Amino acid sequence: MRKYSSDEHLSFDDILLVPQHSDIGSRKDVSLKTSIGHGFSSIGLGLPVIAAPMDTVCEWEMAVAIRKAGGLGIIHRYISIEQQVKQIKMARANDAIVGASVGARGDYLDDALKLADAGASLILIDIANGHSGYAINAARELRKIFGRTLHIMAGNISTWQGYSELAAAEVDSIRVGIGGGSACTTRVVSGHGVPTLASLLDIREHFGDYKNKPSIIADGGIRNSGDAAKALAAGANAVMLGRMLAGALESPGEVVDGCKVFRGMASAEAQQEGRGFVSGVEGVATTVPFVGKTQDVLEEFASGIRSALSYTGVDNLVDFYTYSLYNRVSSNSLHETKPHAKE
Repeated sequence: MRKYSSDEHLSFDDILLVPQHSDIGSRKDVSLKTSIGHGFSSIGLGLPVIAAPMDTVCEWEMAVAIRKAGGLGIIHRYISIEQQVKQIKMARANDAIVGASVGARGDYLDDALKLADAGASLILIDIANGHSGYAINAARELRKIFGRTLHIMAGNISTWQGYSELAAAEVDSIRVGIGGGSACTTRVVSGHGVPTLASLLDIREHFGDYKNKPSIIADGGIRNSGDAAKALAAGANAVMLGRMLAGALESPGEVVDGCKVFRGMASAEAQQEGRGFVSGVEGVATTVPFVGKTQDVLEEFASGIRSALSYTGVDNLVDFYTYSLYNRVSSNSLHETKPHAKE
């Protein structure tokens, strides 16, 4: 076994952003506008948040709610293509820009055409290991079909090598992060993974003058607005949320005893319901507290990110990446960082 890198592989808890001189008078003066992709396939976001394509997170209600808040929803692929098309049409009927997801084998090309015809503005190649021949080939084939008229997202990957190979296949955006999801057991089961923050830092360090860079979507390990701020400061264009949205009113599923179901898409439960059999379990099923309307959840989340920008002394996400500083902190700092008034 060879060593991949001598660099420190930092996770979100290993760092804190450094407060700097600020002339920001109010969080209201901070803009969180961004975009993913370039040219005709670019999608503007008023909030750099994307709902994960999970069956307990994003169907048409969530896609509509998150778009109203400024973000973007991607409908999961663990229902029939007919149901996916219906979901897209329902979201579009509410004037929401919405994404859809496909696999990298089988009828994915036909599925993508049907989803695009239904009104999807983005097609995600949703595969556990995006650094694979299947994902790269799927990206190339989709680009041949759609040209530059449709946003193509792919992933997940965790290294610069994975990013650069998907970039060469001309995708518009790439999900970065393997094994860090709150309902994911990939690192435990397979022993593979890279901390999401370390992946982001590695990829941005290699950017240089790289032209037409696919946008970076930080996916996995983001538990709060502080983690999202760190991801954005490290170079992500947007963050993908699963657990934080699963408890919202607009996520799929009923509220039972004050909770909603949340599960990883590689969990036994999701596999059994989505495809009728179980193979290679790399996720868990659990419940999360009901948290109310998506709008309220994201308003609080956005407020935290705006606060982060104000502490750095900037009023937009581009300057946040350019001017933010971080320092590595000891494990004991976690105790100091978290509320401890009742101790």
